[in-house]
Amino acid sequence: MSAIIGKAAAPQAVPAQEVKSCCAQFYESDIVRFLFGESFHPGGLALTTRLGEILGLKPGLRLLDVAAGRGASALHLAETFGCEVVGVDFGAESVRLATAAAAERGLGDRVRFVTGDAEHLPFADADFDAILCECAYCTFPDKPQAAREFFRVLKPGGQVGLSDLTRRGPLAPELETLLAWVACIADAQPVEAYAALLTAAGFAPGIVEPHDAALGEMVAGVRAKLLGAELMVALKKLDLPDADFPKAKRVTQSAADAIGRGELGYAIITAVKAA
Repeated sequence: MSAIIGKAAAPQAVPAQEVKSCCAQFYESDIVRFLFGESFHPGGLALTTRLGEILGLKPGLRLLDVAAGRGASALHLAETFGCEVVGVDFGAESVRLATAAAAERGLGDRVRFVTGDAEHLPFADADFDAILCECAYCTFPDKPQAAREFFRVLKPGGQVGLSDLTRRGPLAPELETLLAWVACIADAQPVEAYAALLTAAGFAPGIVEPHDAALGEMVAGVRAKLLGAELMVALKKLDLPDADFPKAKRVTQSAADAIGRGELGYAIITAVKAA
């Protein structure tokens, strides 16, 4: 995290591969787990369950979790709905930790994790009954390509479900940095833009369900934990040698202000591949 916070370049000036690597590094770090908990997205596992309900998950269905991270959502969905889940993530360390967690919970027969790029998914055509992508699609540098890959690997009649940050109008400059990008803020799209990206890839529109309150609650929690982490570092109870707390606090404060003004929100967006 500290290495990422140290970069001030706008995301548009950073090569796509570096953005992906920074995102993977960010979400593999222990400090991110400290700040966000087990589920690195607004609404936590409760919103993951809601998305599973909308997708109609059940035993016998095969789900792809794109940008699965350490596997919290994939394991929860397998336990809750009895479905088979494959998680794909750009970070090899996240995949290793997720695979170990599946084995520890006795789910290795129904849940597996692989390293891969959302813009070039390592799966055959029509390989999955449903696709889920939580708080990650907005970080993909080539969103149209990722949407086309979703369409390719989904079976006819299947659904894709995104939960992601939404924006209404321009954002403050501090929310356009690389740190804000990997924190799922800088390239958040209007709801209509997400729907248009999926439609352009061949999907039919599904539902849109707002969950702005979940974003506000998460940002408030992260701000409180940042203050706690800064205090622990000052007391030498936590070692984060290069962490730029002032920059991180500016980003979270600006995000909280944008949420208060209605400029940032959170939503579930689904789409269907015609049978």
